[in-house]
Amino acid sequence: MLYGIAAATAALFLAAVLAALLRSLALRLGAVERRQGRVVALLGGPAVIVATAFVAGVGDWTGVAPLGPAAGRLLVAGVGVGALGLVADLRPVPLPVRAAVVTAAAALTVPFEVLGLPVGVVAVGWIVLVAHAFTCLDHADGVMGTVAVVTAFALSGCAAAEVMDGPATLLSVLAAALTGLLMHGRLPARIVPGRCGGLFAGFVLASAAVLVHAGREAGPGVGAVFALTVVATADAALVLVSRRRAGRPLSRGAQDHLVHRLRHLGLTARGAAVLVGATGFAGALVGMLIDLRWVGATAALWVAGGAVVAVLILLRVPADGANVPGKPQVGGHLRVRNR
Repeated sequence: MLYGIAAATAALFLAAVLAALLRSLALRLGAVERRQGRVVALLGGPAVIVATAFVAGVGDWTGVAPLGPAAGRLLVAGVGVGALGLVADLRPVPLPVRAAVVTAAAALTVPFEVLGLPVGVVAVGWIVLVAHAFTCLDHADGVMGTVAVVTAFALSGCAAAEVMDGPATLLSVLAAALTGLLMHGRLPARIVPGRCGGLFAGFVLASAAVLVHAGREAGPGVGAVFALTVVATADAALVLVSRRRAGRPLSRGAQDHLVHRLRHLGLTARGAAVLVGATGFAGALVGMLIDLRWVGATAALWVAGGAVVAVLILLRVPADGANVPGKPQVGGHLRVRNR
């Protein structure tokens, strides 16, 4: 208990300090993007990765909080995926390449011996989808970080309930590191996670969800996993359907995500972010309650129904056209990213 509190505190402050330092570096290198007329730094992801890996690694190395083989492998694969995201923040990386790397990393973390080959392959595909969906949640200040924090805390509770100490430790440290970044990334953000932070957080959360629920019954397991990631899943579904209907390539960014459409409905930026964060909290709470067997798996059907209704309603809300493509540059030049 005491180590858990100390580890979370250390991860929070380390991420906060690193984010402040990396913000200055990002501004000097030109690793930035423009949001609502403001220039924000893109290097928040490395702060989260370093804080998570260092604190979790020290606990494992000292033997105070061993991660175990599965969680250790998950952390290493997550760092690799985050490194890919950092490259994508600095220069264009084609979507097929990103998907291939995340797929290979996911294949290293999925417990095929428990799930079997067919279900394991589905799990790999789902991890890839959720990892990229969390990246896309970073389209508005604080949204991805808030959703990832509540998901990580809920998943940590699920892992602890299953006496999976390694994943529980890793997830609690990740939640604390993301909270440290949010100290600089809340609206109006001075630094954002970028693809690096989105891919790392999404990959670790999705892979941990599969790992924690691999031995569970199919109904409660699938229901809990869906509820825990409902915001990212809904945003991905909204964007996929919207761009397909508009005849736009999926890789061509546009302002057609959840927060963009909520803003069109008249919500303020802060109001839209709070609503999405509250929805993420509600989904994570339902997922944790299913895991704890306090509610049945059918509770996930209510979450799914609400998500479907929300997506259908938001599809009728106008969305802005594609963003102007831009190449990453350094040396003080502004970078414009597509999502």
